[in-house]
Amino acid sequence: MNRRRLAVVLGLLEVFGPISMDLYLPALPRLAADLHTSTSLAQATMSICMLGLAFGQLVAGPLSDRFGRRRPLLAGTALFAVLSLVCAAAPSIEVLLAARLLQGLCGSAGIVLSLAIARDVASGVELVRLLAVLTTVGALAPIVAPVAGGQLDPWIGWRGIFVVLAGIGVTLFLLALVFLPETLSPGSRGRPSEFGVLLRDRLFVRYLLISACGGAGFFTYLTSVSFVLQDGYSLSARVFSLCFAANAAMSILGAQLNRAAVHRLGPARMYLIATTATALTAAAMLSATLLGAGLPGVLIPLAALLFTTGATQPTGSALAMTDHGPRAGAAAALLGMSAFAVGPVVGPLVSLNGPGPVSMGITMTAAYVSAALLAWTTRRPRRGALTR
Repeated sequence: MNRRRLAVVLGLLEVFGPISMDLYLPALPRLAADLHTSTSLAQATMSICMLGLAFGQLVAGPLSDRFGRRRPLLAGTALFAVLSLVCAAAPSIEVLLAARLLQGLCGSAGIVLSLAIARDVASGVELVRLLAVLTTVGALAPIVAPVAGGQLDPWIGWRGIFVVLAGIGVTLFLLALVFLPETLSPGSRGRPSEFGVLLRDRLFVRYLLISACGGAGFFTYLTSVSFVLQDGYSLSARVFSLCFAANAAMSILGAQLNRAAVHRLGPARMYLIATTATALTAAAMLSATLLGAGLPGVLIPLAALLFTTGATQPTGSALAMTDHGPRAGAAAALLGMSAFAVGPVVGPLVSLNGPGPVSMGITMTAAYVSAALLAWTTRRPRRGALTR
């Protein structure tokens, strides 16, 4: 298959995470009012879907190592579409939470298998560059989704948005069915789960911890930013969606910078620069908020932070999977789980006393500074793998 076409299809499959969150992100306040529930429980509909996206990968990844990539992927995309319709018809917050968990479990197949397929066909610097393309394509979802959600919410409400999600699920199923070949040869299948092998690799575990810290920081942003900007700074749903899309565009620019610079700097050096810059921009946002800089003090550092995270993710995944090509499905599952599992716990905790710019800034700064410290201390265990 043409490498560029493959990258586009994989990037679109990777949007299960952001599209499941961002399309109805502007409708969260309205959802809470319609179902007569609290802000924290409304945010929990995102958190529980994210938990499904996290732990579903632990099933889909190893299954793909054993049976190939296509069958788990097609099953997951089809069920995602069906469960989106269940969400649209949910009569209560309890039913919606259950449906969102199952929706996340099924949608996880697109996330984990896009990374595993990329590792099947590329390695080293070329894998970093391919993952940067995936990040670019996948980042279009946070640009399009909140803008579309902000425009759709006044007309069709959050229930109609879930019907749109069902249509997206059907579209992704057809794309995978028609355009995505099987990338795992029959001779490479049949391995049992190799989580134990991966977790005994100290370097891989370090990358898992960094990914978990990054997931906590990003999910705090994702669950808090709509309330911070709409309730705290009185932005309308439409204006908020434009601000959110602009931040996602910065992530695309960061991924393109990464793709262009990784040949010159090398994956390890690029990773250290990006993680350090992310920590500094988070600290700058917190400082500006504490100093009362107002809306610009939140928006400008957030845009810079999204730029640096766009340069971080592809390189971290490639470095973590360098030595684990034969178990790419299991490795991708653990990486995805580490990013998705911590955030859903942290996000609602941040909002217990009401989401605000200070609580958002403190949590994001703590998460990204921890990630940067781990990245710097990860340089030494395997010098050759981290300097090329």
